[in-house]
Amino acid sequence: MTDITVNASKSYKVHIGAGLLSETGRLLADISKPCRVMLVSDDKVLPLYGETVKKALTDAGFLVSEFVFPDGEQSKTLATFGQLLEALGAAGFSRSDMVCALGGGVVGDLAGFAAASYQRGIRLMQVPTTLLAAVDSSVGGKTGVDLGSGKNQAGAFHQPSLVVCDTDTFGTLDETNFACGCAEAIKCGVLAAPALFELFERGEARDRIEEIVSACVNTKKSYVEQDEFDTGARRFLNLGHTFGHAVEKCSNYETPHGFAVSTGMALIADASVKGGYLKPETAARIKAALQKNGLPTDCPYDPAALVSCAAADKKVSGGEITVVLIRDIGDCFLQPMELSALGELL
Repeated sequence: MTDITVNASKSYKVHIGAGLLSETGRLLADISKPCRVMLVSDDKVLPLYGETVKKALTDAGFLVSEFVFPDGEQSKTLATFGQLLEALGAAGFSRSDMVCALGGGVVGDLAGFAAASYQRGIRLMQVPTTLLAAVDSSVGGKTGVDLGSGKNQAGAFHQPSLVVCDTDTFGTLDETNFACGCAEAIKCGVLAAPALFELFERGEARDRIEEIVSACVNTKKSYVEQDEFDTGARRFLNLGHTFGHAVEKCSNYETPHGFAVSTGMALIADASVKGGYLKPETAARIKAALQKNGLPTDCPYDPAALVSCAAADKKVSGGEITVVLIRDIGDCFLQPMELSALGELL
């Protein structure tokens, strides 16, 4: 097991390793007295892992309730968020209690936003069951739901009290969901970890899972500790996401997040070549690594459609947006620009 401590506005541990679901209660008991825990999951994940986590928590003295919603991005709405808040209230949860998010990014974002909002904030435990959630969304405290105007437009920063990542859960992921996690991990490699990027170039992802998750968490930890509220250095983690979120919106959220981020990274790699920042052969390496790990690099939408969708991105401020461009593997930079100039990158 690998333990990583994140020192944000609160300090918390991220535990990474095989077989940790059955240790969830013990790990929580290390930091909390027995309390009520709302186990939040979707109808795909709960049948796989719900009983294991519930037993582990109950055996450790915690009183567990459940909230389950339909799997998928379409559930990441204000309506589901409201239902979860009502469930917390109906069950008599108080500020001394806790929400436990068991699942992928949608579960973690939704449960985290509810934990941030209920009685102005109760504790949160993240138990990611997808590679994408493990390497990205379970750490750092970003929570939220989608609005009609765009992805994650309503939300809050709310750091977890504990993250428990059982790498055995990735064995049940289909190829698409595993590849989505690879996209966020490759992003970390391009940003700040050339050795991690090369691991994906060699096609070794499935054999090096704990190492990959640990490297990504350490990368994200460094940005979050510098800039918890996403006003400076943490914006580097948006590599590929400006156009990635636009791809998601253009597809009416039918394109999986990781696939959209992969497409966004490919577009940014080409834009970085166009701007004279990145060598063409390095852009080719990035796209080849994405493709080797089952990810797309071609965008089906025209530049005007992408820019139109990107205009509603929450990162737009005063008609300006900051885009992450690439100089080399492990060397990226932030480029502020007028939103009206975004199409010139494409």
